[in-house]
Amino acid sequence: MNTEKKRYTYEDFLEIIRILRSENGCPWDREQTHKSLRPCMSEEAAEVMAAIRIYDTTGRWENLREELGDVLLQVVMHACIAQEEGLFTMEDVVQEVAEKMVRRHPHVFGTVHADTSEQVLENWDEIKKREKAGKLYAEAPLHEIPRELPALTRAVKVLKKADKLYESQGTFEDAIAELKAAVQEIEELGTAAGEERLTAPMGELLTAVSNISRLCHLPQEQILCDRIDDFIEKYE
Repeated sequence: MNTEKKRYTYEDFLEIIRILRSENGCPWDREQTHKSLRPCMSEEAAEVMAAIRIYDTTGRWENLREELGDVLLQVVMHACIAQEEGLFTMEDVVQEVAEKMVRRHPHVFGTVHADTSEQVLENWDEIKKREKAGKLYAEAPLHEIPRELPALTRAVKVLKKADKLYESQGTFEDAIAELKAAVQEIEELGTAAGEERLTAPMGELLTAVSNISRLCHLPQEQILCDRIDDFIEKYE
């Protein structure tokens, strides 16, 4: 490969990763596995979120471009490792996600009618459910929500799905009552109660907050992140 060229193509990029993984490539890249790269994917996704915040507040887009490239690097690395294992290729990844987008947008590529985002999401969930039916790797509905998600995000998803599939998780007023009850119990126990006794009511409190966020359609993970940033700015 001519590494002096000024403009690389997508195909060039795939070849660069293959070279890095080759016998004469980079020792670090060769050692990586799907498991070892997990922290990298998590960190790069967080850095994209940070880049979006920077773009939103300053209008500077260069960092967003760079961080999206780093996420793409992670995707291609996993696909390259999978190809070496005889599982699938990057081309297979692109094919599958393209098919999924066409299949899950029948209101665009088919004859289904959807005028609102709510209708689109309902169709999406129904199509997703049909896709997973009979799949050996498919877990029970609540277990399939990844535990690797941030806890606040996961909590809302679990509550929302449980409310839809099993039983009502209560009204806004119910959630407020649960929140007040948890606060009262924590207040009565006090800090001297210790971790063992305070853990359960704290869990109830956080679940109640998550339920309020679900019912009010609030992105609690992002809200807390923004609040933390405000807190830091206050002092620094």
